[in-house]
Amino acid sequence: MTTNPLSLYQIETTARTALLSSAGLPGLEAHTHLAPKPRHGWAPGVVPDGARAAAGLVLLYPIDNRVHVLLTVRSHELSSHAGQVSFPGGRVEADETLPQAALRETAEEVGIAPAGVRVLGHLSTLYIPVSDFALHPILGTTSSRPPFRPATAEVSRILEASLDTLGTVGPRCGYRWRGPERFDVPYFEVAGERVWGATAMVLAEVLALIGTPVRDPWTGAAPSPPRGSAENSQR
Repeated sequence: MTTNPLSLYQIETTARTALLSSAGLPGLEAHTHLAPKPRHGWAPGVVPDGARAAAGLVLLYPIDNRVHVLLTVRSHELSSHAGQVSFPGGRVEADETLPQAALRETAEEVGIAPAGVRVLGHLSTLYIPVSDFALHPILGTTSSRPPFRPATAEVSRILEASLDTLGTVGPRCGYRWRGPERFDVPYFEVAGERVWGATAMVLAEVLALIGTPVRDPWTGAAPSPPRGSAENSQR
């Protein structure tokens, strides 16, 4: 049986409720499932003292009645994470809040005006060992697909991933090499690009937050019922 994808209104309502819930965010489990193995220097839920603060915007918006999330392919000319898929974002300046930093970086990278974004709240902070950044994902929405003006020095390609498709297809497992060491890497495939690492880990939390957690990429096991579901309430 097929079901209709959630509307932006339904996702906003679900996300706002989950962000305020005393049950806490689903980031710990979601991040752990989608973390590469091994992931040196990372412990689930731990952010080391002194890590540099970065903010990224997880922007949701509708295209043809399906809610999508904005991703960017970083320029191959950048000094760090070149060519990887990420959320728009960057370093937090001393005089700005986390949402302000995420909105500023998004405006600089892809040209989306901050005034048009509704900020819903903060997702779970995620430490990125290779760059020593503490990533603070900020969840936001726009009522319609925004116009994009990518800064080519930073962004080589814009990707728009359907949340419905991400949740249905789920992550796969592949591998990458860094020197002589092999890493097993869960990833989502979007428009021919592999979305892995911190970006995939945050996407897994977004899907869990709105009630569509993905299967475990390591075992293929179906996800646990969302918190508050009828099945969980009977346990």
